[in-house]
Amino acid sequence: MAQVDRMRALLDVLIDRTRRMIAGGRERKVLPRPGGAGPERLLDLARALLGERSQSSGVSLAKDILKLYAALNDTGKTAFFDGLARGFGPDPAAIESAWAAYQAAPGPRALAAVTEAAEPPRQELLRRLNQAPGATADLVRLRADLLRLLPDHPDLTPLEQDLTHLLRSWFNRGFLVLRRIDWSSPADLLERIIRYEAVHSITTWAALRDRLQPQDRRCYAFVHPAMPEEPLIFVEVALTTAIPNSIQALLAGQRTELVAGAARVAAFYSISNCQPGLAGVSFGQFLIKQVVEELSAEFPRLETFVTLSPAPGFRRWLEAQAAAGDALAQLALADDAPMDLPETDPRAARRLALAARYFLTARDGRGRPVDPVARFHLGNGARVERLCWMADTSPKGLSQADGLMVNYLYDPATLEANHDAFTREGEIIAGPAIRRALRDGSTSAPRAATA
Repeated sequence: MAQVDRMRALLDVLIDRTRRMIAGGRERKVLPRPGGAGPERLLDLARALLGERSQSSGVSLAKDILKLYAALNDTGKTAFFDGLARGFGPDPAAIESAWAAYQAAPGPRALAAVTEAAEPPRQELLRRLNQAPGATADLVRLRADLLRLLPDHPDLTPLEQDLTHLLRSWFNRGFLVLRRIDWSSPADLLERIIRYEAVHSITTWAALRDRLQPQDRRCYAFVHPAMPEEPLIFVEVALTTAIPNSIQALLAGQRTELVAGAARVAAFYSISNCQPGLAGVSFGQFLIKQVVEELSAEFPRLETFVTLSPAPGFRRWLEAQAAAGDALAQLALADDAPMDLPETDPRAARRLALAARYFLTARDGRGRPVDPVARFHLGNGARVERLCWMADTSPKGLSQADGLMVNYLYDPATLEANHDAFTREGEIIAGPAIRRALRDGSTSAPRAATA
């Protein structure tokens, strides 16, 4: 009985939201339609596609819709999305009828009928669009447009939710293929690596060669069978003898190449998501874990798997703390700390103490660690291992984090326990060095000035 009551409550919410969405659509001001009936023509074709029974004709219709969509400007795309959000939702009367039948005779078939009635027709439309050749990549690009337009058009959220639901199914781990990328990979794929690199930019082909050709360097990507030449996410790896603490040293052009078999450490120093249209469709954790397996099989003497990761929000958080009256943050910002300042200098120690607080105690409005990279690695079961002073002295590294980077340790023996502690209790597992920095900062912080 309790389960039926819960289902009834959920159904009432769904019907109410559907009615309000439809009513709101009638009351809203009609969006401008560019280029005559472009978006309207696409919506007519979409209705025709839903009613089409011939598979070959359906594929042809899907191709036409996607081709016409690609030719629209942002105003036209917004109008098309608005039509899908308002006109291709579930029918409240059908939901009520199916629910009444379920109440009269509960059972698996009746429940399936309720589920079918509650599914928006636009989900089936998206499935049919995906039958066209190359349509999966087109729909990923379509969602990138939708995400870009969504902040100014929140009424498009139902369409975004349906598309996200389908993409998570189409891009689940079972469909992804791990591919090693090296200097012999096709030129168009290498060009994409240059273009998609989001952490440490690659400015020349020579710089790309330095990351792919040496025997102590590796690069792996996930690809999808429907998009075989488009990396979804890739990771760059350095094989080293010790845990790295400087991206400058790791990427130095004149460094001495290590015989790969002599490596004891695999350092993941850049992870780049390549498809904006797949934001929120998570597969980064699967990539790291599979790469660990690949490297362990190739190099059995590897002992340690770590990252050398940026801290993209540290400077912004530090400035916010100072503005809120934090005396230690104010003092740190007032320091004139040159890049060659040793880590033992009190000025460096202050920054590191604040950084430890940033990683271990700072939370956003949803109670999560404030640093987005930390959320990713902690959610994968990694441990915050060590802070790296002046590890990235590039303009980007200095502006985002005052040159700070951090090592996250991926210990296969503790990944599951760390993941459970973080996801269930919000506990952040950290190494002794960063814990010590937090303690030192709490005992030496100056008192805020009082009026």
